[in-house]
Amino acid sequence: MVTAGIDMGAKTIKVVVLRDGKVAGRAIKLAGFDAAATARGAMVEALEAAQLRRSDVRRAIATGAGRDDAPDKDGVMTDVTCAARGAVHLFPQARAIIDVGAEEGRAIRCDERGRVVDFAVNEKCAAGTGAFAEAMARALEVRVEDLGALSRQSTQAIPMNAQCVVFAESEVISMIHANVAKEDVARAVHEAIASRVVSMVLRVGFAPPVVLVGGLARNGGFVDSLERGLGLGELSIPEEPEHCGALGAALAAADDA
Repeated sequence: MVTAGIDMGAKTIKVVVLRDGKVAGRAIKLAGFDAAATARGAMVEALEAAQLRRSDVRRAIATGAGRDDAPDKDGVMTDVTCAARGAVHLFPQARAIIDVGAEEGRAIRCDERGRVVDFAVNEKCAAGTGAFAEAMARALEVRVEDLGALSRQSTQAIPMNAQCVVFAESEVISMIHANVAKEDVARAVHEAIASRVVSMVLRVGFAPPVVLVGGLARNGGFVDSLERGLGLGELSIPEEPEHCGALGAALAAADDA
């Protein structure tokens, strides 16, 4: 049986195609101005990787912020539900999931089947999301892809007081003018994001192992800061952390196919 999950994220669109419960193909594309067209292109790419056709797909479930606009879907599910389902599929012992994407951060507590028990979402402010990291990278005049490696070269912890992106950007500029090393500023940025995420995790409760998914899971500096903040040691991170929600959607699609 072939099923598909479509994650209509704010920045990127991800598609995962499963054949008999195993990943057969996946794709990720920048959402752009026409998210529906991008989703169709991502589906084609994922199906080509799986050597399948759209007619082979028994059922497709959409998730993500733009899930209602996903084309050719058979149903929709929330980001929280799909992230938990995908994470527990990859890490069966996991009971806590942290999902940090471009526009939202989520802390999720679930049971052994990946069913959500409690969750908290940071949806009102960019602090604690990938957008915060991108804004601070621009202020530092470095690529966001390089921000994590830069922060790992830090030799001292510098507190960042501002949580709002606008005020934090001003604080970063002030640090630069005060000749604070870019490495230390980059670490301060990640510590600020991690602090917001840890507060969400504490609200829902957690126990190891904790799984980290979403695009920011690829940022080593953020991962270091989050591990320090949680005090649990090493986090569990999938090889393709951005695809966890789409994977969960594809697994859910198989339930009703």
